[in-house]
Amino acid sequence: MINMAGSARGSSAATPEVPGSHALQIEANGINVITDAERKGSPRSLFWPWFAANVSVLGLSYGSFVLGFGISFTQALIAGLVGIVVSFLLCGFIAVAGKRGSAPTMVLGRAAFGVRGNKLPSVISWLLTVGWETVLIILATLATATVFERLGWGGGTATKVIALIVVTALTIFGGVMGFDLIMRMQSVITIVTGVLTVAFIVLVADKIHWHTVAAIPGGSAEKFIGALVFVATGFGLGWVNAAADYSRYLPRRVSGRGVVGWTTLGSSVAPIVLLVFGLLLAGSSAKLSTAIAADPIGALTTLLPTWFLIPFVIVAVLGLVGGSVLDIYSSGLAMLTVGIKIPRYAAALIDGVVMILGTIYVVFIAKNFLGQFQGFLITLGVPIAAWCGIMLADIALRRQDYSEPDLFNRAGRYGDVRLIPIALIAVGTAIGWGLVTNTAAGWLSWQGYLLGPLGLGGKSGAWAFANLGVLVALAIGFAGALVLDRSAVRAQEALPAVSPAAARA
Repeated sequence: MINMAGSARGSSAATPEVPGSHALQIEANGINVITDAERKGSPRSLFWPWFAANVSVLGLSYGSFVLGFGISFTQALIAGLVGIVVSFLLCGFIAVAGKRGSAPTMVLGRAAFGVRGNKLPSVISWLLTVGWETVLIILATLATATVFERLGWGGGTATKVIALIVVTALTIFGGVMGFDLIMRMQSVITIVTGVLTVAFIVLVADKIHWHTVAAIPGGSAEKFIGALVFVATGFGLGWVNAAADYSRYLPRRVSGRGVVGWTTLGSSVAPIVLLVFGLLLAGSSAKLSTAIAADPIGALTTLLPTWFLIPFVIVAVLGLVGGSVLDIYSSGLAMLTVGIKIPRYAAALIDGVVMILGTIYVVFIAKNFLGQFQGFLITLGVPIAAWCGIMLADIALRRQDYSEPDLFNRAGRYGDVRLIPIALIAVGTAIGWGLVTNTAAGWLSWQGYLLGPLGLGGKSGAWAFANLGVLVALAIGFAGALVLDRSAVRAQEALPAVSPAAARA
């Protein structure tokens, strides 16, 4: 969900290419096709939502997470760069489907899975986006409490409750209002967080000890792969199921290469800078690296002078809100795609309630945030990777734009339930879960059941934490759909065209 790096579409203007007159109106669109009259902007206009969603100081904490795999700074740097760029490149490819079909990501998935068969991946998508938005709100709440405690203003239950109320209010408000307000909010968040993040880097640069970082010993290939997959899962693979939700508003004529390029560049640039700096900070202090595991953002306040704590909490909270707003918007769309017959804004409200309940549990009841976080990422990362592979293959196979009315018609060209893609996501998930482990989350101890039978050393062997299951699930989905669905896609596209309609589900 992190979610946490966003794609910035650089615009020559200082504001996004969306009309501001609609920013304070609740968006009427749900999972319907966006009409030609409503399509607007260029690939560059996607800069604002994606960059703002991922210019989060949480990216700094990933430095500790990656080094925690037991690899050197150089290995961590390579794993981070490759994991971030490649995973967001996948988002760029899926975003192209948005401008070709003018519908949300999970609705476009109906072309691959069938209208009702698509309910399975839609439920998975809903779980992932709700999970991500909850994680971001948890982090914002904990960070605020930590800052207030350092200032002597109290960081106990009352502070956490107030922080939770403020952060969830901003998130739910943006999710309920919809696209135009989100685009405007993200432009402001981008500028504010960008400036304050640079200030943070300047203030703590003297905490970096190059000789300490350089002395970190290297790790095995298995540990390197585990770190790379963890980064990919935490960044781009956490966004693939929402990648077309904003590009669907673009005119159909805009460049597909532009959509891919701006998505990848914009979503990668902030996380790369933050991760590199985070690696340097965590590598310079074992104490800091350990503290980040308990409070990923709040721990960073120990590096700052008191006078900068308020600006820091502003940049931390706004960066996390930027991501949670996109998540709650997309989770609402995923809920509607499952078949829940309510307005889009009502779906966002329901997701907001779930988000609040999850935050209350983690902040006030549960312990060991990092272990639960890693377990959540990898566990849902496996089926999402399988889905992503199937979607990428489906997009690659198509030579024509989507038949929009058929996305809502069980008797249309895309069918009702398509068994091959559903089987692929099931097989990819079953095999994938057998190749990952999450020992820090006891409720996931059943995973890793294939590591022994396949001669990979079992749940305590060298491959136990390589997260191979995510890569395998992605490969199974992509290769399986590319080979087994080719003829079906050709048959779909051979049918007579249907007149475009702005059908509503």
